[in-house]
Amino acid sequence: MSSLPAPNGHNEKPASIQSDSPTVINDGKKSNLPPPAHYEETPNFGPRHLEISTATLNNPLDGMSPEEVLRDVDLFVEEKGLSQHQELFRRGALLARVAQQEGGFEEIREIPEDEKQVLREEITHRWRQPFMLYFLAVLCAGSAIVQGMDQTAVNGAQQFYFDEFEIGPERVYIRGLLNGAPYLCSCLIGCWTNAPLNKYLGRRGTIFISCFISFASSFWMAAADSWWNLLIARFALGLAVGAKSSTTPVYSAESSPKAIRGALGCQWQMWTAFGIMLGFVASVAFQNVTAPVGQSIDPPRYPQWRWMLASTAIPPMIVMIQVYFCPESPRWYMEKGKYDKAFNSFSRLRNHPVLASRDMYYAYKMLEAEKHQREGKNLVKEFFTVRRNRRAAQSSFFVMFMQQFCGVNVIAYYSTQIFLDAGFSRSQALLVSMGTGIVNWLFAIPAIYSIDTFGRRNLLLTTFPLLGLCLFFTGFSFWMPTGNIEAGEMSTGRVAMIATGIYLFMAAYSPGEGPVPFTYSAEAFPLYIRDTGMSFATATCWGFNFILSFTWPALVDAFTPQGAFSWYAAWNFFAFFYTYFFLPETKNLTLEELDIVFSIGNREHAMYYKKKLPWYFQKYVLRKQVEEYPPLYQLGGAGNMSEKIARTQSRNSHRTGRE
Repeated sequence: MSSLPAPNGHNEKPASIQSDSPTVINDGKKSNLPPPAHYEETPNFGPRHLEISTATLNNPLDGMSPEEVLRDVDLFVEEKGLSQHQELFRRGALLARVAQQEGGFEEIREIPEDEKQVLREEITHRWRQPFMLYFLAVLCAGSAIVQGMDQTAVNGAQQFYFDEFEIGPERVYIRGLLNGAPYLCSCLIGCWTNAPLNKYLGRRGTIFISCFISFASSFWMAAADSWWNLLIARFALGLAVGAKSSTTPVYSAESSPKAIRGALGCQWQMWTAFGIMLGFVASVAFQNVTAPVGQSIDPPRYPQWRWMLASTAIPPMIVMIQVYFCPESPRWYMEKGKYDKAFNSFSRLRNHPVLASRDMYYAYKMLEAEKHQREGKNLVKEFFTVRRNRRAAQSSFFVMFMQQFCGVNVIAYYSTQIFLDAGFSRSQALLVSMGTGIVNWLFAIPAIYSIDTFGRRNLLLTTFPLLGLCLFFTGFSFWMPTGNIEAGEMSTGRVAMIATGIYLFMAAYSPGEGPVPFTYSAEAFPLYIRDTGMSFATATCWGFNFILSFTWPALVDAFTPQGAFSWYAAWNFFAFFYTYFFLPETKNLTLEELDIVFSIGNREHAMYYKKKLPWYFQKYVLRKQVEEYPPLYQLGGAGNMSEKIARTQSRNSHRTGRE
């Protein structure tokens, strides 16, 4: 691969893609660590064709000389009607060519000093972004607030509409169905509207439609005159839940620069947590409201729950207004051939036009590679038969499944009833439930920083055992004496232990399994099946959400609280081992570079981490000073294609000799 002359007159070899992942090596990054320990130079597993087969997706400009890149970008701007920006795109294309090299732009003489300073600040001041990018982040946050409030307003409301509609504790499945109806609809219908809505209306249009459905269904639920009418209204709410949860994380990921993509993506969960808190706040705020709302069945009359559910119309109304002022996803515009609008969107979402031209040209080349992959292929078949796609789906489905079966939505939907069973009064139970929402939101804030530094995988490995222990603690606390509840005497120690266990659970959930699933799923799939992949992933999430919400009353009735909490505690310990052996890390990699990560098979991944266990024991348990363990996979980008083939063949022959 030829490159521009370096200051000393020699050609420098480009560096590999930079990554902070503990399992990724960087050819061009020199280390100050001591010499390697006596481990194998390259682990004896992983697909031998990996580096070659994914080279095009590492960087489609890899192997092209500066002159070839300039000729290509000249054709690009002429074909796409961007000739007025030709000089800007020429500089952007040269930057895209070295986008995976640390400091590569410093050697490009065509880039003026003021633009080089912008590129330096992109790295050193990653949070110095344009207003419109943050405005878009606020829109995504508002969409998440809608989602969260829709989930938990029912937590307090059910304590009143169960009484109004005479749905006693023995009718466990009707109670579960009323709570789980939106998620059943989302799984069966809502998530699958994501692809057609995005295709014809774009990301913004899909968010608008889903928020309108949330807005309308809020008033429908508040006006319900029977439990089956309320059930239909809540089922309709699921049409909004599915499309919104599938689209918003993708919209954020496609619009954000690489340096803060994960942080902005995890705000979906952080602001969902804020919406969850608002749902609890609404329950507390309206618990004593006696103002009548329309006609209700004769005694008893409980207008409180109607106000609680109607209050959920406020956030979607705000989002529907805000969506008109945000730019559409530039990648969506490019898929539709609207390159002038795409460049306008990129320009509004980047600090400098040269950054917009670089990112747009790079995205265009990646889209070309994706379209070449897509031609003549059945996307559903590709989803299951191509290992890269299958591994992404498997990993996304796992984190989505565990977001439900870690047990969090037991608390989101039933915490008021749990606290009533623990011995609290109704007013106290609503207030303590609001505390769980506050804890959930506050502890989600650190994930903005940790998700791109500590990593998605490490967050899960840290928090899954804590979640399991907290659920065991909560469940076993129900064995403590109850006190004389009929006389108004509750066991202070019992209710304190149960509340403590639930609060600690929420504190452990929020920075881990809270933000990771939607961030992980939004970035895991290649662009050509991303909409389909997110639909499958969110359908998994909401399908198991329905199972959890529908079965919890019956589970408590059959297993008692001790057994029910222990059931979900056990799933968290299973998830810890699954994450360690099978879940790849995705932090600090572009959406396109993840093709390499997900090309590693389950067996290779599990064997690597099995062999790495003694190294972890030596370093973190015995606290010995050990050398770096050889990486599982290596991201290409160093040298031209012939050099890559030569390196791959050499490595393969070396492995064959060892075998």
